[in-house]
Amino acid sequence: MSKEITRLFDFAYYQLEKYNLDKAFTVKNNGEWISTSSQDFINKGNAISRGLLKLGVKPGDKIGVISTNNRTEWNILDFGILQIGAVNIPIYPTISKEDYEYIFNHAEITHCFLSDKELLIKANAIKDKVSTLKDIYSFDEIDGCKNWNEVLKLGEDESLQNEVEILKEVVIPENLATIIYTSGTTGRPKGVMLSHKNVVSNVIDCLPKLPLEKGNFKALSFLPVCHIFERMLHYLYQYSGCSIYFAESLEKIGENLKEVQPQFMTVVPRLLEKVYDGIITKGSELTGIKKMLFFWAVDLGLKYEPYGKNGLWYEAQLAVANKLIFSKWREALGGKLETMVSGSAALQPRLARVFAAAKMPVMEGYGLTETSPVVSVNMIEGGDFKIGTIGKTIDNVTVKIAEDGEILVKGPNVMQGYYKDPEKTASVMTGDFFHTGDKGEFDSEGFLKITGRKKEIFKTSGGKYIAPALLENEMKQSRFIDQILVIGEGQKMPAAIIQPNFEFLRKWARKHHEPVSESNQDLIENPNSIKRIQKELDKGNKNFAKWETIKRFELTPDVWSIDNGLLTPTMKPKREEIKKKYQHLYNKIYEIKD
Repeated sequence: MSKEITRLFDFAYYQLEKYNLDKAFTVKNNGEWISTSSQDFINKGNAISRGLLKLGVKPGDKIGVISTNNRTEWNILDFGILQIGAVNIPIYPTISKEDYEYIFNHAEITHCFLSDKELLIKANAIKDKVSTLKDIYSFDEIDGCKNWNEVLKLGEDESLQNEVEILKEVVIPENLATIIYTSGTTGRPKGVMLSHKNVVSNVIDCLPKLPLEKGNFKALSFLPVCHIFERMLHYLYQYSGCSIYFAESLEKIGENLKEVQPQFMTVVPRLLEKVYDGIITKGSELTGIKKMLFFWAVDLGLKYEPYGKNGLWYEAQLAVANKLIFSKWREALGGKLETMVSGSAALQPRLARVFAAAKMPVMEGYGLTETSPVVSVNMIEGGDFKIGTIGKTIDNVTVKIAEDGEILVKGPNVMQGYYKDPEKTASVMTGDFFHTGDKGEFDSEGFLKITGRKKEIFKTSGGKYIAPALLENEMKQSRFIDQILVIGEGQKMPAAIIQPNFEFLRKWARKHHEPVSESNQDLIENPNSIKRIQKELDKGNKNFAKWETIKRFELTPDVWSIDNGLLTPTMKPKREEIKKKYQHLYNKIYEIKD
């Protein structure tokens, strides 16, 4: 069957023919779940294609699409753009207006579709500086802004469908489908060019890793669809007959899980950390035998090994823990969640263990925007799940480890290059192999492991190499630490800038009769808070050699977030932005005079 799918819009036609879902895409509007069927999706997508042609859009034109939340309109628009040979430029909603201006001009965007008033304000601020931009349309009804329904209405004229069919037929797999501007932590964003073939091959090669019955499962989508990980999965969902439900927001994800009861969802480690911390906090509030049983189950879960490797006695105890405790965890996450897939950053092994013990295994994978994105992923079947690794490489993708330990990738999923930047493209390619910038190794069973980010690994003034990601991941297991950045390049020792978990720190302060202020600044200046966090670092440091342990730290009063530019859209710390913002703390740690 897969042979007939060579372009991204083919997935929607395949779904209609094979599964014809009543609820292909479902989104919540004004408190009500509204579904779009496989047929409605194609009808609206064709109307968008015709409407775009009436607006003068030609093959190769670049259309900007920006949405605060995932929503059905995004996917319909994507389909409508791609089948007439135009190029979808998805843009992160949270970037600065300066980055908007750069991307609009660099990509030469002709039309922009955006979701809401806040994004319109940003786009309006720069539209006069973009000579190619003809018009802006919004998904929400906004005074003074054209609405995307106007394009649908233009497309009601079916006389143009023949032209759509002709354009569709001439789109070849090697054609450019999308340019994704990566939210770099330094400098200008790079435009990653992905063809239809790049992403289609990744979908088809990932399908065997999907552990669910095709045509019979629901997925909850909340990771930004402008990110290639979630977007590729949307095509995979279409291909496997899965109903997609869009979560309203990060804050409402718990509520949405209960309403939708999905079998599958994608996560980033940061979300799982928050879910786990929330569960542990609730468990801590229990008393007596209930509390004892809760933590007995957690301790058991933290020792989990796949495929019954811990023996029959362990499995018997785990069955009891599942009945008494973990069943409530599953209920809290909708009751039907069978698998989660995690990408974007390293997953703490303890989370992989405890969620697998609770019968909601997290399959950790690895990839980059430049590889469309998946390179490797764990899977339950066939003994291919190993905690602490990023799984085995997917079909048709080759990974080799360079002499310096860098992961190099070759395959049909490797990008066409960076848009308008042949030099940068050449700098990351050796023949057909793409240089990922990550360091890794294969274990004896063929599982891939990340050992650090090449650019982030630094040397102290004593000549010792430090891999900050390994230290950070260890320290974030503490409930006192929300975010942490390990620093120390060229300095005599590693140190850290830490954003505490303020909610948990306040609970601890109340319990220990410390003064509890609403001010985060007061909280982090309390000597006992500092001592308590030092204790957490001492505990984490035990797992590292003396020369790589964190010797000093400073706490920040701000919560690091996507909105204030300190986290990427997938919730990873932006190293350079954090260092810049907290230069005074860096100077204090290393006793540098301002």
